[in-house]
Amino acid sequence: MAALPKNYICPGAKVLPVARRGQGREGGSASREDGGRGSRRWDPEITFPGAAAMPVQWLAARVFFYPTLLYNVVMKKVTDRNWYDRIDETVILGALPFRGLSRTLIDEENVRGVITMNEEYETRLLCNSAEQWEALGVEQLRLSTLDFTGVPTLENLKKGVAFINEYRTSGNSVYIHCKAGRSRSATMVAAYLIERHKWTPDYTEDFIAGIRPHIIIRHSQHQVLEKFYRLTTGSKKPQSRG
Repeated sequence: MAALPKNYICPGAKVLPVARRGQGREGGSASREDGGRGSRRWDPEITFPGAAAMPVQWLAARVFFYPTLLYNVVMKKVTDRNWYDRIDETVILGALPFRGLSRTLIDEENVRGVITMNEEYETRLLCNSAEQWEALGVEQLRLSTLDFTGVPTLENLKKGVAFINEYRTSGNSVYIHCKAGRSRSATMVAAYLIERHKWTPDYTEDFIAGIRPHIIIRHSQHQVLEKFYRLTTGSKKPQSRG
C-alpha cells in the first residue's frame, strides 16, 4: 500500500449515519476532473477516536475495494442485477466500465461521455484511462469521491450536471459510474434529474430505485441533494414527495 502523504487528513473524517434502502477536465486531453423513498433502515453511527487526524476511511476504502468489487461481480451473476441501467435517453447509471465493455457502451448505447466518481486507484488497472477513452471518441469527467462514506460536493454536482447537459443537447449518452453504480454515481444521477425535472430528492431517489433497485443513497448524500435542490429550485425546503 502506498505511503500516506505527510499530515494527510482523511476527507469527511466523521462517519455519518447510513441510510439503506430496503430494496432497494482532468488536466490533459479529453478528461475533466474535480477539483417516496422506500423504507430505510439506519446503521448505528460509527465514530473513531481522533478520526479527524487519522485516514481510517481512506484506508478502509482501499482495503475493501477489491473484495467488494468481487462481491458486485458475483451478485451480477447470481441475481437479476444489471451491471448498468439506462435512466433516460441521455443517462446510464452503472458499475465500473471495464475495458471490455467499452465497445458495447459506444456502439449500442451511444455513449460519448463518461462521468467517473471513483478515485484514480479504483480505475487504474481495470478501466480506460482518459487517453484511452479519448482514442475511442469518448470524453471523461472525473469527480473523485471517497468510496463508502464519500459525498460529492455541490460544486462537483454542478460540474457533472453541466457535463451531462452538453451531451443531452447533442443527442448522445453519458455513462455515470462508481464502483457498483449504487451510491456515489446514483447521487450524481439524482442531481441531474433534480435539475432537469425540478423533482424533490425523495421523489428522485424513488424514481432511480424503480429502475435500479439496489441503489443506496446514504443520509449524508441525501442531505447534499437537498442542498442542491434548494440551490436549483430556489425552494427553502423540499416537500416529502415530488
